[in-house]
Amino acid sequence: MSRATINAICKTFPGAHCSDPWGGGHDAWKVGGKMFANIGARGEGVAVKCATVQDALHLEDLFGWSKAPYFHRSWVHIPLDADAEDLRFRLETSYGLIRAALPAKARNALAPWPASGPSDQV
Repeated sequence: MSRATINAICKTFPGAHCSDPWGGGHDAWKVGGKMFANIGARGEGVAVKCATVQDALHLEDLFGWSKAPYFHRSWVHIPLDADAEDLRFRLETSYGLIRAALPAKARNALAPWPASGPSDQV
């Protein structure tokens, strides 16, 4: 997948917006002010949130992905040449996790999240 494709996917998530908080060409995707995906300035991959540190470690073992540099241990770095379906699923999961953790007022202000996607329930 390319940076443009990842950005196109993230743009479809309700309430998602992109910024470059550190300058230098980062694509930081956020919902409700909280980041759910980040493409670094070098554009070698995308960092996404996992539900737990154990989930992140499992994905690292399973796919050979690495810990996302500069992020909490529950984030993994997925290379752009990863399987497109896996990458899309991880973006959706990361978005769903962050969205579900937003305060109810912020969640309720967003357009509905598809029933087939991650749950909005905490």
